[in-house]
Amino acid sequence: MELTGPALRPTGMMTPRHVRGTAVAGLVCLALAGCGSSVASSASSAGQAAGTSTASSAASSAPSSGTASTAVGCASVSQATSVAVHRSMHLIQPDRPSTLNVTQRKPAMVQALFRDFCNAVSHPDQAKGVVACPADFGTAYTGTFYDGTRTLARFLYTASGCQRVSIISGSKTQSTLMFSNAAKAAPSLQADMAAVLGVPESQVAQPATGAVDTATPGNTVNPGGPIKPAGTSKPLR
Repeated sequence: MELTGPALRPTGMMTPRHVRGTAVAGLVCLALAGCGSSVASSASSAGQAAGTSTASSAASSAPSSGTASTAVGCASVSQATSVAVHRSMHLIQPDRPSTLNVTQRKPAMVQALFRDFCNAVSHPDQAKGVVACPADFGTAYTGTFYDGTRTLARFLYTASGCQRVSIISGSKTQSTLMFSNAAKAAPSLQADMAAVLGVPESQVAQPATGAVDTATPGNTVNPGGPIKPAGTSKPLR
């Protein structure tokens, strides 16, 4: 009898069961790797979106560098925070000092006065020929409107005789006599000036008139020439 060795099992082959197990394990690994990649990608996208949103919000909330912050003259009325006013008088009156210097820092009062001047010069009056003016006591106000320390405009307000308003911004000057149109456009001018100065309205101008009084003898004004005394043809020097 011939003896044979034990049967040898092939080492390079796998059973169907082993194949199925290996394939399942490979699919599981691939699935897990895919999920990890998907999660990482989603997190990265979310981070980028958040960064973009934050940058957009910051850009939209940043102050613009437009003309609003650099406006001057009547375009800057809402920016005015203070006004410095100087009053001078040619004729001394016993009920008020001849000079007065006031700096008003209440924006509501400052802007109201600024708006009055701008309303007046935007509705200018021009006299034709020579007209009679009320008595002129030489009361005049000059001053400057500010936004902080930045100059917005200067003004001149002749408050007696033939009243006149001027707004000066840089090389631009707007002026008007306070006759009909301008007086109607700025009816609160004297009241707002009194509020800024902290004095009764009766002390702002004397006489307090908003129109030309042709019946009362006084000075005359000629838009094409200097102020002249009534009844003479020589201008005042």
